[in-house]
Amino acid sequence: MDRADSADGADSHDLIRVVGARVNNLKDVSVEIPKRRLTVFTGVSGSGKSSLVFGTIAAESQRLINETYSTFVQGFMPTQARPEVDVLEGLTTAIIVDQQRMGADPRSTVGTATDANAMLRILFSRLGSPHVGSPQAFSFNVASVSGAGAVTVEKAGRTVKERREFSVTGGMCPRCEGRGSVSDIDLSALYDADKSLNEGAITIPGYSMDGWQGRILRGVGYFDPDKPIRSFTKKELDALLYREPTKVKIEGINLTYSGLVPSIQKSYLSKDVDALQPHVRAFVERVAVFRTCPECDGTRLSEAARSSRVAGISIADACRMQISDLAGWVRGLAEPSVAPLLTSLSGVLESFVGIGLGYLSLERPSGTLSGGESQRVKMIRHLGSALTDVTYVFDEPTVGLHPHDIARMNDLLVRLRNKGNTVLVVEHKPEAIAIAEHVVDLGPRAGSAGGEVVFEGTVEGLRRSGTLTGRHLDDRASLKAAVRERSGVLEIRGASTHNLRDVSVDVPLGVLVVVTGVAGSGKSSLIHGSVSTREGVVSVDQTPIRGSRRSNPATYTGLLEPIRKAFAKANGVKPALFSPNSEGACPLCKGAGVIYMDLAIMAGVATVCEECEGRRFQASVLEYRFAGKDINEVLGMSVAEAEEFFAGQLPAAHAILSRLSQVGLGYLRIGQPLTTLSGGERQRLKLATHMADKGGVLVLDEPTTGLHLADVEQLLGLLDRLVDSGKSVIVIEHHQAVMAHADWIIDLGPGAGHDGGSVVFEGRPADLVASRSTLTGEHLAQYVKPVPNPR
Repeated sequence: MDRADSADGADSHDLIRVVGARVNNLKDVSVEIPKRRLTVFTGVSGSGKSSLVFGTIAAESQRLINETYSTFVQGFMPTQARPEVDVLEGLTTAIIVDQQRMGADPRSTVGTATDANAMLRILFSRLGSPHVGSPQAFSFNVASVSGAGAVTVEKAGRTVKERREFSVTGGMCPRCEGRGSVSDIDLSALYDADKSLNEGAITIPGYSMDGWQGRILRGVGYFDPDKPIRSFTKKELDALLYREPTKVKIEGINLTYSGLVPSIQKSYLSKDVDALQPHVRAFVERVAVFRTCPECDGTRLSEAARSSRVAGISIADACRMQISDLAGWVRGLAEPSVAPLLTSLSGVLESFVGIGLGYLSLERPSGTLSGGESQRVKMIRHLGSALTDVTYVFDEPTVGLHPHDIARMNDLLVRLRNKGNTVLVVEHKPEAIAIAEHVVDLGPRAGSAGGEVVFEGTVEGLRRSGTLTGRHLDDRASLKAAVRERSGVLEIRGASTHNLRDVSVDVPLGVLVVVTGVAGSGKSSLIHGSVSTREGVVSVDQTPIRGSRRSNPATYTGLLEPIRKAFAKANGVKPALFSPNSEGACPLCKGAGVIYMDLAIMAGVATVCEECEGRRFQASVLEYRFAGKDINEVLGMSVAEAEEFFAGQLPAAHAILSRLSQVGLGYLRIGQPLTTLSGGERQRLKLATHMADKGGVLVLDEPTTGLHLADVEQLLGLLDRLVDSGKSVIVIEHHQAVMAHADWIIDLGPGAGHDGGSVVFEGRPADLVASRSTLTGEHLAQYVKPVPNPR
């Protein structure tokens, strides 16, 4: 390994020292990382970057911090095992700023996820006219309640209890309870009208006439349980559906009866839909229709909170503004009594603008943010922090950023470093690697062929190193000498989703179309809003794949099916034995390989199953072999290893594995839980499943996410093969190499939010480069080596 300029001769106290790291595929990795510097970790996907930065350094820092708490507090915290590493020295507090999407809690917004909403509430409680109360009077998460209760007071030297009245004035809309939307329920999905209750008329998951629910329904006396629901009187039907919780006595026991609609609203509709079990989620999506709350118009706020104004603006108006506009409004408020508050609020809002998120609004639900947007919102929390000598860990912070915005992200990373912090960044983009003071390059390849430090030093040293990253660092794309001719067009007329301004454009078919523009310019609104929903269009994005911890690439792609059959045929037994979710599962962990302990509000804890030692199968099943391997060994193979293993002996499996390799997932283990995959990996896994489809329109959303410089060329070849096979491919993308490879570009802008939403260019990449008429054109022209007059 080349250690050119390693750690710049820093003193041992100024280093994070790692010796013998063996997490995942790391092969006894030893590195010295300078503190209070900006270090970038590079290498192909699966080379071990995340295992070193997140799985070793950040994980051990967090484990050590947890150990500083009392034994009592630790009892409520998830147990974290020490990473497999011989020595870790010089660690400081690690703060992870990753791409995990922010929780989809219906009460969480961009404003509540930062300090912006809290400061706005204080501002309106001080300056708002009419005055309606304290800051909580402007909070949609606080309800207005009143009542009485006992309090303990001291009188004449004695402690006595007194009953006192109390009231809380909150800003929550009473109709939607602060969610901004109300749900209408499709009653036909709740019951079969032709059946009686005793015949199982109720079709709600979990309802059974065999348990307490059945005893309540039979004994409550509001209706005849043997009469078909179709024959219920209006009064009986109203009691079944809408009766509010009522105390009843059944069989001598005090119970509560509640109609079906209030029960569903409490049990299912008040929760995050994506957190529900798959069968319950499917029921909720079938039964509930959500619409904007008619009382608060989606603002979530009570009438009183909406009535109070500052300079003619209500807090609901302020939260609906584009943040860049809100920042200007706040700057215009001159009120000495709250000057420090205005300064702090302006700082937070300007951070949104500076990080390229000025197009958002504070009322935007946090669950709707992309992974890259979520990461940048989290970053805002830390920019104003007074903490120093902290280790900040970033996972591809340039994801979702136009080349124009990457420079601003770099400035923010440098600002964190300048405050005396250690900044560790996992990155692929050359523009982001360029600002590194120290580079750690892992490889040489992915999976079992990676896990080694192949270079440590400066960016210039990396260029001279000859590693895969070093060789591709200065890659530049060429415009194609010839572009394909369209076979037709897909018409979009009058698109106005989100910030789109009545957009009409023809999207060519039978070619590679790349849709570009700065973050927030309207790319996703145009394509996902007007194209993805059409018949024959398959949208392949980075959203989580719905499935349990038991789902993996083998189950998701259908790969496990031919493998199970091959094992069964070779051993003369049933295929079900070779599924960890069926008959062959370990009886203790039920085939999960780990035992999960749910800690309610805390993160759950997973411990390796003692019975099967994480192998997931019964010991007897592992005695059966195919080509010398047991089923656990096969599921532990990488895609590349499995592709070689099944070549020539199992064509059905080999075909699926070949497609996974073509999308750049050769390093993934085929039995790896889907919950461990990044957004880019999830997208490429979905793409692999659609590659065998004939024809149609394929939409890809930033497919270069998580791809090393060397892998982008492989992706371009794959896109060409998809188009040549008869597909129309539409790619939303920021990477200039993909833009240059397009047959047609649709560029949106000119800016973000209300400054965007228009088509500012449509045509060949060469014409965009020649005109340099847009931000995209400027950056593409700087990137490419033009070919004269392509046709």
